[in-house]
Amino acid sequence: MKHYLGSILVAFLIGFTANAQGLLSDKSGKVFTHQDTLRGSITKERAWWNLKYYHLDIKVNPADKTISGTNTVRYEVLTPYNRMQIDLQEPMNITKVTQNGKELKFERDGNAFFITLNENQKVGETKEIIVSFGGIPKEAVDPPWDGGITWRKDKNGKDFIASSCQGLGASVWWPCKDHMYDEVENMLISVNVPGHLTDVSNGRLQSVKKQKDGTKTFNWYVANPINNYGVNINIGDYVNFTEKFKGEKGNLDCSYYVLRDNLAIAKEHFKDAPKMLKAFENWFGPYPFYEDSYKLVEAPYLGMEHQSSVTYGNEFKNGYLGYDMSRTGWGLKFDYIIIHESGHEWFANNITYKDMADMWIHESFTTYSESLFLEYYYGKDAAAAYIIGQRKLISNDIPIIGIYNVNQEGSGDMYPKGANMLHTIRQLVNDDAKWKNILRGLNSTFYHKTVATKEIEDYMSKESGIDLSNVFNQYLRTNQVPTFEYFFYNQKLGYHWINCTPKFNMPLKVKINGVETWLKPKKEWQELDVKSDKPTLAVDKNFYIITSDITD
Repeated sequence: MKHYLGSILVAFLIGFTANAQGLLSDKSGKVFTHQDTLRGSITKERAWWNLKYYHLDIKVNPADKTISGTNTVRYEVLTPYNRMQIDLQEPMNITKVTQNGKELKFERDGNAFFITLNENQKVGETKEIIVSFGGIPKEAVDPPWDGGITWRKDKNGKDFIASSCQGLGASVWWPCKDHMYDEVENMLISVNVPGHLTDVSNGRLQSVKKQKDGTKTFNWYVANPINNYGVNINIGDYVNFTEKFKGEKGNLDCSYYVLRDNLAIAKEHFKDAPKMLKAFENWFGPYPFYEDSYKLVEAPYLGMEHQSSVTYGNEFKNGYLGYDMSRTGWGLKFDYIIIHESGHEWFANNITYKDMADMWIHESFTTYSESLFLEYYYGKDAAAAYIIGQRKLISNDIPIIGIYNVNQEGSGDMYPKGANMLHTIRQLVNDDAKWKNILRGLNSTFYHKTVATKEIEDYMSKESGIDLSNVFNQYLRTNQVPTFEYFFYNQKLGYHWINCTPKFNMPLKVKINGVETWLKPKKEWQELDVKSDKPTLAVDKNFYIITSDITD
């Protein structure tokens, strides 16, 4: 999750054009610049090497809000080249880069550093550089939507610090290859903090080392591939409790970290976590990171899907800070942040978009997962009511898919509209067992992989046995809601689609005179004998469309 609340409260006004200089821009006046291209594209300086391992070794100093340290970057050479791009955003700065003990030259271009490697880079070799860095990272203004580092105090006056950087990028606080297409295969995260505080990061805690200056260093090892924005630090006066979840791959270690004063309420409220795991393993397959455990960590902001270290700040309330976004009552049956952010372990952390323009892959499936949680415990009618209730949040401002290669997401409709698109596709599949197999198959086929929209579209079409390309084109690439227009005349029904792409031909389930049937509308008018002087028609409400009776 990055901006669901923002998508409710603010209509995104972005419509993409090109200005006189040929630079991409939007209607609000934003121009996509050289820096956007460096951040959002697979540059020559990125393409030649494959990321293997990080050791992020940092000191976090709350007193002056600085972060400093090193990142060891291990990589495999894919093609010979000697110029490497490492990203770190201003005002942070890289101070030194070495390879095999020898200092390397580098130059800065905004938020990208270009390093000249002295050694020959031979195909197939694995090499390392060590990047030294430091500074005062951007402070989060409204996390997680306007992210960075959050520096706060708990009610006892102790430091409460966390990172959140989806979209903005991990390079806002540490140097990395900051593009989603290449995930590091595993990493060690070492975080030095004042001795009275605890750091919780991703993966499993290997050790805690007391330093001579009274500080402590927490060493966390991540055994699975992880995207950059999924890497996090959470620092506070934490207490911890644990349990084991008996899942599809055996016992999953579950660990919960909350501020000291919230232990009692968390032990009760966090019971949604194992309920979530049970439901989502049913729908999506095994939790994707058994080796790294599952953690739920209290944070000084609403929450984020940090891999194996999901952050939580929903004030121990059901719904979204106590609010049901579907306005049906069903949204108050669970804690939105626990369910939604944990759902991202399958869609975002297991299956990850290559380009932020395809962010719907994360948010549409995960918003839809909320209804599947309800279905598992309360039935299909509850799940459908919840999804349909979220249609009030859809703005249909711009397409869900954004602009590629400039680190630009599309409409916030990727949450409620994307979920309703998936709910509509489920009606087309019309087979609950097949639908579950498709969801589980996505997570096994694209296990720990980065993907593009076409891969997801093609898989779902193939496994459903339905060509869904026109459905995806309609809901992802336009802001039009398809309208089923019809009228009755002389015991006949005339019907067709309008407000749609030229080839839109989605079948539609209806009841005519109380009898369920499937129609196959196209843009061209069609007719059907109804054999009634007073015919009735009711469209299945599970399809996200507009219905227009033009009889009158």
